[in-house]
Amino acid sequence: MYFKQFYDQKLSQTSYMVACQKTKEAIIIDPKRVVDEYRETADVEGFKITKATETHIHADFASGLRDASRKFGATLYVSDEGDENWKYQNVPDDTVFLKEGSIINVGNVELKVIHTPGHTPESISFVLTDHGGGSTEPMGMFTGDFIFVGDIGRPDLLEEAANMEGATEEGANAMFDSLKKMKDYPDFMQIWPGHGAGSACGKSLGAVPLSTLGYERKNNWALKVTDRAAFINELTSDQPEPPSYFAQMKKVNKEGLPEFKVRELTAGTPEILPGQLFDLRSKKEFKKGFKKGAINVPYNSKFLQFAGWYINYNEPMTIIANPETSKTLQEDFASIGFDNIQLIVPMDQAEQYSDDNYENISPEIFTKDMSSKNILDVRTNSEYHAGNLESAAHIHFGKLQNADIPFNNEDKIYVHCQSGVRSAIAMSVLKARGFDNIVNIEKGYIGIKEAMK
Repeated sequence: MYFKQFYDQKLSQTSYMVACQKTKEAIIIDPKRVVDEYRETADVEGFKITKATETHIHADFASGLRDASRKFGATLYVSDEGDENWKYQNVPDDTVFLKEGSIINVGNVELKVIHTPGHTPESISFVLTDHGGGSTEPMGMFTGDFIFVGDIGRPDLLEEAANMEGATEEGANAMFDSLKKMKDYPDFMQIWPGHGAGSACGKSLGAVPLSTLGYERKNNWALKVTDRAAFINELTSDQPEPPSYFAQMKKVNKEGLPEFKVRELTAGTPEILPGQLFDLRSKKEFKKGFKKGAINVPYNSKFLQFAGWYINYNEPMTIIANPETSKTLQEDFASIGFDNIQLIVPMDQAEQYSDDNYENISPEIFTKDMSSKNILDVRTNSEYHAGNLESAAHIHFGKLQNADIPFNNEDKIYVHCQSGVRSAIAMSVLKARGFDNIVNIEKGYIGIKEAMK
């Protein structure tokens, strides 16, 4: 048997390839939208990707399931569990629909389906047994968003992202019951999760790429709580805010996306910039001068987790970036379902559009007189509840585009996050909304608390 794990750091998302080395057949599990990496691996190893499947309809990234059919000729295997609201649409005629107990054979490798609802109603997991290696015992389980290292999948995304009232409690109850199905499996069985640390699909995911069921029984809180009410309370409390793009992902992964293809993008400096404007320069460069209305999300490892809050999927996009990154940018945006980049403005030519800037202030100067200042805290709920400035208004940085800001446009507003990264993004959003008299507090709440000592 052949096994490979693929990890997308920008989305904290994991996909897998399993193959039978005797028959040269391969399956990909939870594929991301850009499927080139799977083709490259299969070509190197001499495999043919004949099947593709996924554990559920994902909310945090654009699925590559349908492109696996288009580009590899792979037969798709999808869940037929759950209610009618979350059935796969627009899949090929030869798609196989899976129920509890269904078997996918990849040569001499067996994947047995377990229905593990909780994160979503249709969620399934796959128990792998390597018959080609002579085993009758399961080697491991692809758990998707069911069991993570150190945590389990959140049950509230259908309610938070898809506005399905009552789905959180229903999902939490289902998750409690799903975990009971693990009692008959051995401690040595490996756990291959769909996400790692940094994902918003849970609140305390570990950074280790895999685990064992025995280890999780000893260390994962969810496998130790036996009281249903206590379990539900813990599972539904203090989950991170889901980025706004999650709602779009649930829709497009259910209904399908067009085939992804890299395009030749125009790079230039026209008088009029089409659509929404994202400026990918560093916060240091951006603050010196920028075009008002631009959203500043620096192009780094957390780019997609931040940019996903602000994308309008109904508008084209102009990006201020390095044109040499065109292919990577298209792949990154495609991974959260956006394919409509129209123009790249070279970073070294962005200055000609500048008509605004903003001010930074040190925490030492800020804390000299806070009593009369308008303060806006743009951290997450959990950060805010762990400690805050009593006089500060609180709005999550990702919700600033549409939230009611409790200040007037002409008020002087001091903005902070935890360390100074997200507040810089917030400054661009507030500027775009017409709040011109705003000041960014360097080093954020950490710097403020240090200056107050």
